[in-house]
Amino acid sequence: MPIMDFLRGQFIDVIEWTDDTRDTMVYRFERYGNEIKYGAKLTVREGQTAVFVHEGQLADVFTPGLYMLETNNMPIMTTLQHWDHGFASPFKSEIYFISTARFTDLKWGTKNPIMLRDPEFGPTRIRAFGTYTVRVADAARFMTEIVGTDGEFTTDEITNQIRNIIVQQFSQVVAGSGIPVLDMAANTGEFGKIVADRISATITEYGLTLPELYIENISLPPAVEEALDKRTSMGVVGDLNKYTQFQTAEAMRAAADNPGGGGMGEGLGMGMGMAMAQGLTQAMGGGRAAAPAAPPPPPVEHVWHIAVNGQTSGPFSKADLGRMAQSGELTRQTHVWTAGQDGWKIANDVPELAQLFTVMPPPPPPGV
Repeated sequence: MPIMDFLRGQFIDVIEWTDDTRDTMVYRFERYGNEIKYGAKLTVREGQTAVFVHEGQLADVFTPGLYMLETNNMPIMTTLQHWDHGFASPFKSEIYFISTARFTDLKWGTKNPIMLRDPEFGPTRIRAFGTYTVRVADAARFMTEIVGTDGEFTTDEITNQIRNIIVQQFSQVVAGSGIPVLDMAANTGEFGKIVADRISATITEYGLTLPELYIENISLPPAVEEALDKRTSMGVVGDLNKYTQFQTAEAMRAAADNPGGGGMGEGLGMGMGMAMAQGLTQAMGGGRAAAPAAPPPPPVEHVWHIAVNGQTSGPFSKADLGRMAQSGELTRQTHVWTAGQDGWKIANDVPELAQLFTVMPPPPPPGV
């Protein structure tokens, strides 16, 4: 055992901790044999708390200030009081420094999507992430519940547990809110406050508090986001007919600019120019009335085939069938067929042809 290490342990009279890290929550002051010299000075700075542990038991908590470790009511025994033990005091004491400052920009997020019923989309899944701030509020409870005998405790050792608590409460708050997903962005502040309030009881049991909790983003599955983007694009486009015309003109321009298109590309370019010139002429017409639209083409008249004694004839127009009905060549029981008709039917069952037999009066009833 090097003598200098031993003597260094006996003559340390200033106990303090200056932290140059941003994630250390607890630091155990190291000294030879865990022995504290009688009359040593304990310096606790702002943003710190010192916990005195004697023989494995938490003895006292020191808030910021300067302390002389020499009072009789403190359970401290040093080697200077026990020469008979040869500088090997049986009383072991430890001092842990705990940072009470805020640890900021800690991350949380959902590992798996959260299932919920959206008023607009129905059953859907969302993800969320954000940041939070944690601070030690009760140093003694934090030591007994979380730290134990860890000589250097960092935020990485507690953030996973806090993240799980946040995600659990966030899932319950969002799923039970009934707020549509599209409106959640406007309520992230309220969600953050509600989640922080709900987890405060659990966090307090660890000796911690969450001064701040932020929800930075709530996202939908990629397929739903893609559908929303298309819907948004349709709203931006407005008139789909005009947009289609614009897309057609752009396609024609691309074809005309294609050097490998040859004469076809030139023809498309000329057609595009004529179409654009015509469109500009119509747009610049100002108050002049637009030319009337051409009438639609006349409807196509049905033609019919007839079957008599196993022989078919035709086709006949409806006018032809009218003359045949008058001459008796076509009767109500004659089988007829036209394109689109499901099989042969008797003329009387076709409304369009049944009218032909009501033009002429039926034969007179027999005399009484």
